[in-house]
Amino acid sequence: MENKTDLWYTLDNAGRIFPGQNTSTWSNTFRVCIELKEEVDPEVLKVALDKTLKRLPGFNVRMRKGAFWYYFERNENSCPVREDVKNFCYRINYKEDNGFLIRVFYYGRKISVDVYHALCDGYGGTVFISTLTAEYLRLKGYSISHNSMALDVNESPSPEETEDSYKRYASSTEKCSYSDDWVYHRRGAMLPAHMTNFTVGTMSFSQLRAVSKKYGVTATELLAAVLLNIHYRRMLTECKTKKKVSAQIPVNLRKAFPSCTLRNFVLCLRAQLEPREEEYTFEEILSCVSAQLRESNNTDLLNAMFTKNVKMDKQVARFVPLALKDFFIGIGFQLTAEKSTTGLISNLGNVALPEDMKPYVERFILYTGAGIVNGARCGVATVGDTLCFTFSNCYKEGDIEREFFLTLKEMGIEVVVETNRGAEKKRWAELFTMGDENAYPERLYVPEEAEKAVFAKSDISVKERLTRIFNL
Repeated sequence: MENKTDLWYTLDNAGRIFPGQNTSTWSNTFRVCIELKEEVDPEVLKVALDKTLKRLPGFNVRMRKGAFWYYFERNENSCPVREDVKNFCYRINYKEDNGFLIRVFYYGRKISVDVYHALCDGYGGTVFISTLTAEYLRLKGYSISHNSMALDVNESPSPEETEDSYKRYASSTEKCSYSDDWVYHRRGAMLPAHMTNFTVGTMSFSQLRAVSKKYGVTATELLAAVLLNIHYRRMLTECKTKKKVSAQIPVNLRKAFPSCTLRNFVLCLRAQLEPREEEYTFEEILSCVSAQLRESNNTDLLNAMFTKNVKMDKQVARFVPLALKDFFIGIGFQLTAEKSTTGLISNLGNVALPEDMKPYVERFILYTGAGIVNGARCGVATVGDTLCFTFSNCYKEGDIEREFFLTLKEMGIEVVVETNRGAEKKRWAELFTMGDENAYPERLYVPEEAEKAVFAKSDISVKERLTRIFNL
């Protein structure tokens, strides 16, 4: 008998916000990428993808509209494998890519998956691409073992992998209040729609960790402090009225609340600097960032934060018609999107690939989608001793990226840089050791040329369709 989660399920508590923010020019999409040490065979990758989707049915879905909420339904179409494009992480259209909410690409030695955030968080995306790549390598003839990151595609899916862990653990009776003050943003010349400037700095994690230990902080705290330091000093020179600067740091709740879910189960913490008359030293910024993140990253506070969101779903938004939800979420997003965040750093940590898989993997890269006004959305991922720090920038200017990597270089951390910035590569080469100048293809995604999906007529009963529409 088929598991119900193979057929349909509602979006999780965090995922429900994203469809209402999804416009023709923007949606919350991120990319996970594994770079191998050999060229990717797209035909073998397609076979591995089909097997992976059977093992992970939570990714084998399309978006459907209900009366009060969107929901996921199994997608009977075939998920395509495409050659990569320069402007990836483009917005999600529910009728493109055969209706899938993931996009699988290959280019040179890279396997990449663009993921719609309504589907899962960075951890879920990491498990998906790790499982896909491990199976790809097996089909190529390599002996690759399984673990919790690279799952066995021959196993049966676990219902816990598609649970809404927010609802499972929402139990706090504490009141939780937090304000979203408007903060400073580094503005610039906006890129055209569907375009993003990506820059990746590859470095030794052991070098970064040594510098972090010298200051008595974690690697994430050090990186966040460097980013805030750059923005704070620019704010002082650009703004007549001093503003706060802040960095948003997503945290994986599975570390505090044991869960096997591959859907969303994260919360965002915030480290910020209040404007003051005298300038901060870098050590003071480090101290502020470290203290704020450690104070807010505790089980009781985290539980109170997502319990509040779950209660709002149940008590306020449950029976609000979907059209009204979309309208107000969209208006709210246009008015407040990213206004409370100067930059974002999402750190996947050290990706725990099977040991016998690591010799075939060069790098693991996380790209966040570009923001609306936020030019410093950053992704971090590590495999072994290789750490990749990525900027996704909606502006033409790359001064924040350059200053960031130069700061790390001055700290004694060697950085190899690659970018899709075209003509600017020569300027970058004067400052850094450059990686593959052909790391990104020149082919562009053009929305008007995208093929729209055709779905087979559903064979479920009217009663079952109403059950899904009304979430009975």
